[in-house]
Amino acid sequence: MSDSALLETQPPKAGYAMDDTRENINPKPQVESDSYRPSGKLEGRAALVTGGDSGIGAAVAIAFAKEGADVAIAYYSSDDDAQSIAERIRQLGRHALVFKGDVGNEEFCRSMVDSIVGEWGRIDVLVNNAGEQTPCKSILDLTEEQIVRTFQTNIFSMFFLVKAALPHLPGDGAIVNTTSVTAYQGSPDLLDYSATKGAITAFTRSLSENEELVKRGIRVNAVAPGPIWTPLNPASYGPDSEKVRHFGESVPMGRAGQPYELAPAYVFLACDDSSYVSGQVIHVNGGTVVNG
Repeated sequence: MSDSALLETQPPKAGYAMDDTRENINPKPQVESDSYRPSGKLEGRAALVTGGDSGIGAAVAIAFAKEGADVAIAYYSSDDDAQSIAERIRQLGRHALVFKGDVGNEEFCRSMVDSIVGEWGRIDVLVNNAGEQTPCKSILDLTEEQIVRTFQTNIFSMFFLVKAALPHLPGDGAIVNTTSVTAYQGSPDLLDYSATKGAITAFTRSLSENEELVKRGIRVNAVAPGPIWTPLNPASYGPDSEKVRHFGESVPMGRAGQPYELAPAYVFLACDDSSYVSGQVIHVNGGTVVNG
């Protein structure tokens, strides 16, 4: 595996160091845990995880593979990270597919799903996880280009991928979306990002009540991460920013979470253990109560 997916023994603490490249973040985000004990919850299933090359998506892809699923990952730019996660999936005895492209493009989404179904004959779980953020102190400085770009990646992609995958999802299929604590608390310098996360929460709830999905038994849920240590953070704010140096300190647990700490929530929502759960959001945020 590449360094981007190596285990670390401790979560990041205040004052940790990092640089501005995704490949050389220090400390490395933890995408696996030795304490995880799989039990075949996704045996024989096929899943697509967007943003699966690093961070939360990588942790979810690996956990799914440990639970017996073949996993396709979509990514935008980090070739080495994507290939290392695919290799880890194969080390776990499962099949892996890797797709590089822009999930904000509907044709790419449609082509990717068609390729997965053509290769494996099925798709059982769709995890809409890809996202981007660009901090901006004032709404006056938000450009039309940035607003459109953020919405294309974070929420338009979910419409595109659900449209592409829905004809292939089985009666026990599952859709899991990644929203955020910012959908409930807001974030003053991430106005467009927070707005997309609010849209994702509403999209999740609305789609879960869609008559076609309900009749077919397809469940739709979401996970709302709090501050999770991923490459997105130093890439967004810069490695030496105060925001990054003290990332996660404000939550009750006093630290940022690691990607592997979210993966079990996605496994739960993707498997039959959550057969009576739909339209819900699981909050994995270090103890912050949001009442949402």
